[in-house]
Amino acid sequence: MSLMGRDVELARVRRLLTDARGARSGVLALRGAAGIGKSVLLDHAVSIAEAEGMRVVRGAGVESDSELAYGGLHQLLFPRLDRLDALPPPQATALRCAFGMAEGDDANRFLISAGTLSLLAALAEDAPLLCVVDDLQWLDQGSVEALLFAARRFVADPIAMLFAVRETSAPVGLAGVEVVDLAGLGAPDAARLLDDHAPELVEPVRTRVLAESGGNPLAIIELGSSRLAAGDVDESDPAGQVGPLPVPRRVQEAFRRQIVEFPEPTQRALLAAAADTAAPLATILHVIEALGGAPGDLAPAERDRLLRIDSRITFRHPLVRAAAYQDAPLHRRIEVHRAYAEALHADADADRRAWHLAAATTKPDEAVAAELEGVAERAWHRGGAMAVCAAYERAGRLSADRELKARRIGLASQAAFDAGKADRAARLAAEALALTADTGVRADAIYTRGAVEYERTSPRADAELTLEAAELVRDNDPERAALTLYEAAHAARHGAAHDLLERAAELMRGFTPPEHWAPVVAALLGWAELFAGRPKLAVGPMRELYTASPGGGNDLMRRITVAIGGLMLADDDDVVAVTEDMLAEARATGTLGWVPYLLNVLAVARLFRGEFADARACVAEGAAVSAELGNTTERLAHRSVEVWLHAVSGDESRCRTLAEEVLPGARARHRVNAEVADWGLGMLDLSARRFGEALDRLERVSRGPASRDLLVRAVPDLVEAAVRGGEPDRAHGPLAEFRHWADHVDRPIAAGLVLRCRALLADDGDANALYAEALRLQERHGGPYERARTQLVYGEWLRRQRRRTEARAHLAAAVSAFEDLGAALWAERARGELAAFGERGDEPRRSGPLTLLTPQELQVVRLAATGHTNKEIAAQLFLSPRTVGHHLYKAYPKLGVTGRAELAGLV
Repeated sequence: MSLMGRDVELARVRRLLTDARGARSGVLALRGAAGIGKSVLLDHAVSIAEAEGMRVVRGAGVESDSELAYGGLHQLLFPRLDRLDALPPPQATALRCAFGMAEGDDANRFLISAGTLSLLAALAEDAPLLCVVDDLQWLDQGSVEALLFAARRFVADPIAMLFAVRETSAPVGLAGVEVVDLAGLGAPDAARLLDDHAPELVEPVRTRVLAESGGNPLAIIELGSSRLAAGDVDESDPAGQVGPLPVPRRVQEAFRRQIVEFPEPTQRALLAAAADTAAPLATILHVIEALGGAPGDLAPAERDRLLRIDSRITFRHPLVRAAAYQDAPLHRRIEVHRAYAEALHADADADRRAWHLAAATTKPDEAVAAELEGVAERAWHRGGAMAVCAAYERAGRLSADRELKARRIGLASQAAFDAGKADRAARLAAEALALTADTGVRADAIYTRGAVEYERTSPRADAELTLEAAELVRDNDPERAALTLYEAAHAARHGAAHDLLERAAELMRGFTPPEHWAPVVAALLGWAELFAGRPKLAVGPMRELYTASPGGGNDLMRRITVAIGGLMLADDDDVVAVTEDMLAEARATGTLGWVPYLLNVLAVARLFRGEFADARACVAEGAAVSAELGNTTERLAHRSVEVWLHAVSGDESRCRTLAEEVLPGARARHRVNAEVADWGLGMLDLSARRFGEALDRLERVSRGPASRDLLVRAVPDLVEAAVRGGEPDRAHGPLAEFRHWADHVDRPIAAGLVLRCRALLADDGDANALYAEALRLQERHGGPYERARTQLVYGEWLRRQRRRTEARAHLAAAVSAFEDLGAALWAERARGELAAFGERGDEPRRSGPLTLLTPQELQVVRLAATGHTNKEIAAQLFLSPRTVGHHLYKAYPKLGVTGRAELAGLV
């Protein structure tokens, strides 16, 4: 087909290839209707790439294969698997499992995605690489996820990725990918194309073709060449005044007209080829012969260029295949699928055989349903969640027994949720619930509905449903009950729904969990005690979980409960240690779904320790991965923490703009983090000396639903705002509860904050000793931010006591610390205090070197500083080694170093 009228699109494709040859990675998707010219542009890109010495890997989606797990990746990468041994072993194993080359427990789809990235990067080591995929909308979901995962992470690799995707009713998600929408040709170009292909066309047919084609190049060529264009015009409507049908349908109709002119054996042979385009030629010919035909039956279609025959059969265009298959009578299609099922005997063909059997089955059949259940189980081991869902759902539809149907539909619901298809998961879960009274199946379906509601509505909605599931199984399935109660408690806590946490606690108090769950259940009961204002009863069981023996398959849940509980108990160092370990394991095992959640915990812990650059790196990655996974709740959680970080940096405009964007959704979805954002806004006012506004907001936060959770840590800011705003009485109540909490958690950081608060409220005779003791504790146990905050208020007090030398020393130290942290408004406030008693504050200086790095540069630098190689860093962060090297190259001049050997001392 001609490239006429595509100058702009061609220029963009050429720029993509030029950038790749210059080691600037890029990804581009060409989107448009069938026949609009996407495939022609891909062909042209391939010809340019090959002429310029680029390596090309190419694949295409096939509609009938869209539910075969990783069929698209297999087509694209299987011929290049000699490079697998160079990949990180977990990634190589995951790809081998996905392609059926090895057995595994359950192939992780994120490790498969990371392996795809690493394999493409390895292929680009010898020469710049062009990866081309046509009809992306028909690739199986796992393959699409893997390719887009890789595309979004290439930065400095000589790799171009070029996709073509058709506009459909269920569009492919292309977040983070530049999309070029192909419109129809303009009138002059359309007329030239038609005249080139049908120069003898007469009016009014020529006008009709141009009008009905809508500028679609394939429609112009096919309609212009059809018998309709040759003069077979409806005399009642010679100019086509009745509204035109959509172009692809018109084009398919043109192909259908051509097919019905073939002899019956040729039509039957075309149907056989169309029923399984991925089958080898020998299999297709065997099916044709089994149906009473012969290989020569395809000759007329091949002669008319509707298909090409080599090792496989390739249709000229997907619409040719659609016309050959969809217009065939149902009984003919059933015959063809049954013939395929009988022809596919090898174990390697078991999945394809089962799907052909399903296509040939029109009523419940337990034998076929059982084969499809086997397909689902094999897809689960390969990590293809959507393939699992499709197989279980079809198995359910073909189940003769109602309970078997309910169980299979329920499993399909769980797989749909795992695949990120929340609406489908909810629909299937509701169907399973309507089919059965079995408590286990019902509990699982309700649990899935809760998981959907966590993302779609709020954690509170999840907790309500999960408690319902727990009530169903508490007395007859302790393992399942413990898991559902764990989920209910965590969801209730995220939503600050303390009434639901208390409901969960009531269920847990009358419940004997399995031995390995007992410490976790006890700790969750401690949460309920803490939020009820009884820290004395909470701290013991919460901290006992730290040393509980792992086992029973719930160690991840145990450690997550440790980390969340540690934030509530001021065990910040322990939280960082345990969460970093979990995060490293999640990265190594490819459980990317946990990464945003763990990064959020780590961001808050780092924030409490005053490690703001590291907290920003956690937030940036967490928000990006959450967006990639479609996890709206966790993305809002990260953006809420980002509000706090903008507040501490003094970036008022970005802080308030982001707060307006995220707070409405965060309050509904992740109430605890929403309160963190509100705390940040109050702290922004405090740093800018707007004490009245700060006090009002911090008072609301300290009385809010998360006031006995993380937001207990906001009370010291409220005390400072109340004292500096001239309303110290408003601080006494919150401080009393803060002291009660601090006395029972018994941690130096909490004790230091209490001492600072008491000093702010004390008479001059007592204040000095309280400030000095607070600083003594914070020198050993506090982070740089809280220490600088104490130095600031102590320096302010010393200035009022006319102890100039001591005041200047503390204020100058505060200025230096705030500047190192990038806390601009706090540094400005401290410099103002110096100026207030006649001292000229030093000019503002640049922030500490780590604050100059981008979040990803900081992650890379920290790992490099501990001795990790580029390849090891790439495996941990799901990047390519070249991209890691690029980030180091950009970071070195910012840090004032020339190589990685100097990083350890700096970081």
